[in-house]
Amino acid sequence: MTQTALPLLLEPSQLPSPLDPAHFRLIDLSRSEQYLAAHIPGAVHIPPHSLTSPAPFPGLLPDMASLQQILGSVGHHPQLHYIVYDDEGGGWAGRFIWLLDSIGHRRYSYLNGGLVAWHGDGLPLEAEVNQVEPTQPNLTLDSSPSMDVDGLLADLNNPERVIWDARSPAEYRGERVFAAKGGHIPGAVNFEWTAGMDPDRGLRLRTDLAQRLQALGITPDREVVTHCQSHHRSGFTYLAAKILGYPRVKAYAGSWSEWGNHPDTPVET
Repeated sequence: MTQTALPLLLEPSQLPSPLDPAHFRLIDLSRSEQYLAAHIPGAVHIPPHSLTSPAPFPGLLPDMASLQQILGSVGHHPQLHYIVYDDEGGGWAGRFIWLLDSIGHRRYSYLNGGLVAWHGDGLPLEAEVNQVEPTQPNLTLDSSPSMDVDGLLADLNNPERVIWDARSPAEYRGERVFAAKGGHIPGAVNFEWTAGMDPDRGLRLRTDLAQRLQALGITPDREVVTHCQSHHRSGFTYLAAKILGYPRVKAYAGSWSEWGNHPDTPVET
């Protein structure tokens, strides 16, 4: 496999070595303490919570100045191909890929299973902190990977759309409440994010994930809008749908922190 033709889903054993730093960037989105203890050789760290927005809706994109700082710190340029991973099976990595989509940057791969799979395969780790020459990127936003609350409210019963709720079943049913209102968006389908990972294969995507989703009506012929509480867990579901080849995938980044606190949003339990 050449470095110029990396697939969206990359197995740990397929990671090229060495990576040409002019064209590729290995991004670690693990907890900062994990990165400092051990990470994949050559990886540059981005603290995952830097990808969030201030309260009350942390799922939204950071402001433009923050985006420029984050991406500039890892040497962003339009031809750079990102290879991303985290230590939790893809939540933060998926959110970063959504962030890249949101600036119109489509050059990226996800390391299947991330650090858990890498370590499970017995591959080497390092503790050295890696840094690159920063850049000053000129970014523009692309709203197409996202859905906002007004868009959902205006067309809530659209049969061509399915809302994928990545939260726990207890949150979905309104038994665990982290907002003014508990429950779920009317018509939303619940499939918890961790159910899409295989713990016996280092948190790689389940090989039967497509069949499980189709049985729930989360099908590739529909527009898929995914959310959780703050678009962290649904970073994984956004990524998973893209890996499965779903052509129309959007994130409702406001997620339940917005919907559950909005005075005009309907709720089901």
